[in-house]
Amino acid sequence: MIFAVEEKLAVGPFSVDLGSAKLVRDGVELKLRAQAFRTLGVLVRNRGRLVSYPQLIHEAWGGIRVSQHTIVVTVNEVKSALGEYGSWIICRPTFGYSLEIPKSDDLMRRGWHFWHQYSREGLESALRCFQQAVQSTPADFRAFQAIANTYLTLAVMGLQAPRLIHGSFLEAQSRAAALCGWTPELRLDHAFGLFVFDRNFAAAESELLTLRKERPNHPYVPARLAMLYSALGRLDDALTAIRRARAIDPLVPALAIIETCIRIARREFETAAACGKEAVELHPNSQAGRALYAEALEFSGQPTRAGIEYRLASSSSPDIPWKRALEARFLARNGSRGDALEILKELESLRATQYVDSYSMALLLDAIGERDQAFQELDRAYEENSFALTIVNVDPKSDPLRSDPRFARLRKKVFGHPFPLSAHF
Repeated sequence: MIFAVEEKLAVGPFSVDLGSAKLVRDGVELKLRAQAFRTLGVLVRNRGRLVSYPQLIHEAWGGIRVSQHTIVVTVNEVKSALGEYGSWIICRPTFGYSLEIPKSDDLMRRGWHFWHQYSREGLESALRCFQQAVQSTPADFRAFQAIANTYLTLAVMGLQAPRLIHGSFLEAQSRAAALCGWTPELRLDHAFGLFVFDRNFAAAESELLTLRKERPNHPYVPARLAMLYSALGRLDDALTAIRRARAIDPLVPALAIIETCIRIARREFETAAACGKEAVELHPNSQAGRALYAEALEFSGQPTRAGIEYRLASSSSPDIPWKRALEARFLARNGSRGDALEILKELESLRATQYVDSYSMALLLDAIGERDQAFQELDRAYEENSFALTIVNVDPKSDPLRSDPRFARLRKKVFGHPFPLSAHF
């Protein structure tokens, strides 16, 4: 029988462990009756093929005669557990059922492989795969959902100007929702998009809190709340949220990185360095992790080690310009103004062909003594809707700018009101 087989299979976002009778999605086990799981197992092992009613009875019920109504109820239970993916189970009246994986599945898996390289090239390759998936199977909501998520990630990682890709993000989300409804994943990205693209902090928090009640075991919900709270200067709330996320799944790549960012914002630099080290050790391919580790080392009074990490961060990610800008800023602050000027020249030339985040350029320009140009770059960051600008209220790298009246005006534009400094600094 199917339940006696030792095998683990992947179906879309699900892991179907036939040996232990577990159905897992995004690291969370879904509850399913034993009989329903055995029915799912038969369909999974025969994906793409018709499973007749007699075959289902033989393999899922062990030959025990049951009514067709019982089979229908059990299959509907499976479809309900699969959520928006339940439509992959197709009923063939009078014949049986089949699990039909969309033709775009190979493109989707290839796209996510590129996506997890966490680089500009990887994300752009992923986007092409997802767009090809749309052309291959226009009814596959996953492709539109992945396109929206990729645009969101490009904005968060400072690889595209958020103002220019906001419309593409909204269109892809709308197409996905039209096909499968507002799934928890779409709602999570929508809520985060309210923060990233719209600066609608209150609406973003409300959506995320609602999702947290509905999906208490989803680590990315409190993780994104932590990022929102950190930007708003609610650093105690941010720390509580990231601890909650870590309690759910401590190995999610983003969590140690986000906690490093929060600890830096709280001016707990030694703790931040420890978190940054953990992030690098657990997830050496993370693009933000090593840069934040370098920053934590810098502010904890370890410039030699910080310099090494800044160099590693920028050299390991040559297609992420803001890392190069942060390295140059560090060099300028630590007696290597000439090297910083060379990097500045490279970045200004690079702008002719690709997006270079203006917030990081502003920090570099101020470090070499060009404050007026630095504020021009901050104004440009505001016009581009740079996601990095959301941390301006708590970022220690921006401390030298705080005494300038233009800084308060900038913060008011970003947050919509005069923002008080956090009690942590």
